[in-house]
Amino acid sequence: MDLQNLISILTTFLFLFLLMKTAIKKFSSSKDITNLPPGPRKLPIIGNMHNLVGSMPHECLRNLASKYGPLMHLKLGEVSHIIVTSPEMAHEIMKTQDLNFCDRPNLLFARVMNYNGTDIAFAPYGEYWRIVRKICTMELLTAKRVQSFRHIREAEVSELVKAISQSEGSIFNLSHKILSMTYGISARIAFGKKYSYYDVFISSFEEALQIGGRNCIADLYPSIRVVLEMMSRDKTKIEELHLKSDKVLQDIIDDHKNKKGGKCEEEADDEDLVDVLLKFQQKDSEYPLTDDNIKAVIQDMFAGGGETSSAVVEWAMAEMIKKPKVMEAAQAEIRRVYGSKGYVDESELDQLTYLKSIIKETLRLHPSLPLLVPRENKEPCQIKEYQIPSNSRIIINAWAIGRDPRYWVDAMEFKPERFVDNYSIENRGTNFEFIPFGGGRRMCPGIAFATPNMELPLAQLLYHFDWMLPNGIKNEELDMTELFGITIRRRNDLCLIPIIHHQP
Repeated sequence: MDLQNLISILTTFLFLFLLMKTAIKKFSSSKDITNLPPGPRKLPIIGNMHNLVGSMPHECLRNLASKYGPLMHLKLGEVSHIIVTSPEMAHEIMKTQDLNFCDRPNLLFARVMNYNGTDIAFAPYGEYWRIVRKICTMELLTAKRVQSFRHIREAEVSELVKAISQSEGSIFNLSHKILSMTYGISARIAFGKKYSYYDVFISSFEEALQIGGRNCIADLYPSIRVVLEMMSRDKTKIEELHLKSDKVLQDIIDDHKNKKGGKCEEEADDEDLVDVLLKFQQKDSEYPLTDDNIKAVIQDMFAGGGETSSAVVEWAMAEMIKKPKVMEAAQAEIRRVYGSKGYVDESELDQLTYLKSIIKETLRLHPSLPLLVPRENKEPCQIKEYQIPSNSRIIINAWAIGRDPRYWVDAMEFKPERFVDNYSIENRGTNFEFIPFGGGRRMCPGIAFATPNMELPLAQLLYHFDWMLPNGIKNEELDMTELFGITIRRRNDLCLIPIIHHQP
């Protein structure tokens, strides 16, 4: 046996010894709490990790909750996880005890990809998070500023429509083009223009999101996290992707700094998001924004305005293909409102009641984040009669709540009419049976930013075109298999045949 193999074997045995020692200690410590929420039997070292093997995580957790209840305790590695699967328990977490559960766990993905968790979504609850969120809600995401980007959205969607019209009668990959369009909108809003090298950022960012959607083993064993991260392929890959995207973002920030007034010559009359954030970097502040802070916030804008918006548009089109009468009703509304205008802009979007209901119904069945960003409680607390250990990770299953037959008639059916009949149900965190954007202090602040990115493309796709499935596939046969990541997308691209109705 050579020296290299001997060292490898000894390292493996040392790692396994440390893992068993720390995991058994952590595992046994949870037994000190006698009134945990119900859950399946835990195994030594791995806890309940074996219970999550197989189906999609959100489906698996829903199935377990049907047996153990809407507040369920799982032990994944060393870490207690509290799984929330009902509107009542979601209200308890995000409303009644919001302050107790508004922190974030320290996860590998956020530390590496999101600049040590200094974005809005993953930042620890505290003064820095409050300041950055205030900047976003009061400066970046106001109704006035979102409206100021209208011309960008209309231009990018028009380019999509032109590309589709050139492929009339041919198979068109709608998934790729919708994603490219929403990222194009985000790029022009964030940077002022689409830089020639921004594709490198997008590809790295997309790949990182897929990795970030799964549990990293090091996050489940905090006591030996450093050792596990040294052995982790995920960390190496995320670091590699981060370096690529970081270089692009830093070059863009430097370019803005080097131009007079922080503005690109091509967009001299408009402020983009980097311009706005650089102003705060220059102001005297207790927490002045660093370049890394700016890059972290910009990445959130791409996640919300690009990734999640495109997923909703794609799922909505897929659901309407399966339900042609829904598509016909939406087309009739849009074509009536815009008449013979010849194009769709944002001026009459507020009149498209049925289209808005389609988007709500899509978010109910296909929330972009099926499992909301995990929360964490720093101190022990109590929910109803159950004790919640400190540093538990709170997982709210928005996907399961949106499909719960106790709150939704024909819960598995795509029926936008339910929101027409009950238009008061909103997605802004006040109706806890419908929480695609979360709720409470940690609710997504970018709803106003993302909404026109969903409404305008859908309206244009339905105004200008009729749609068919290729190769004789029947509408009801369209594959709706999911691909799990941080966001939930279709496993297979949505490829359709467009037929022009209104010439662009």
